Amino acid sequence: MGKTLQMNPERVAYAEANGWRAYYERDWLKVMRLIVALCQEQFHIPFPMSLLAAYYTTRASASWVPEDHDVGKVQRYLKKFYRIARRYSGLQFDVERVAALELQYFDVHRRLVGKEDKSEFIQTMIDLHCAIFGLTPQQARESAELRVKASDTVDLITSKTSTNVAADWAKLEQYLRQCYASIQRELAS
Repeated sequence: MGKTLQMNPERVAYAEANGWRAYYERDWLKVMRLIVALCQEQFHIPFPMSLLAAYYTTRASASWVPEDHDVGKVQRYLKKFYRIARRYSGLQFDVERVAALELQYFDVHRRLVGKEDKSEFIQTMIDLHCAIFGLTPQQARESAELRVKASDTVDLITSKTSTNVAADWAKLEQYLRQCYASIQRELAS
């Protein structure tokens, strides 16, 4: 198993949930600011390297937005981000594999919006959490399922089918908090 990474699930969830919100609002400066905080909290990337890491992941996300995006460009930015994350986190993941799984996450999330069967999405998140954090598939299942619930919730908001947007943003953040608490608990076990 990987190093016991210490993170505050509440702070990570706050930065990520609000980062998602800024992403869907296409507020790239705010995305970057929140991702800097996320990099520092989740992977212990010090400033100014957290700024560079945030730039790479923000560029990957922005590059993914168009339907006819350049997959190679997105992948290059993800690899640059994960090289920095590995360096400072103490985790021993394979950068190429994790970047490929992150790209797969982007793809499967987009393809399965509004679909009932999320098994492929859950498996992608299990694989990603195993690869990053050194967890077994059993250890990663709960966090993966919670991550998919958070994604389903953002999809309600962005598809304009949410009946209470403020409550759904709060619910999304709660799912992420539970997701990271599960990862933290499994890393410590």
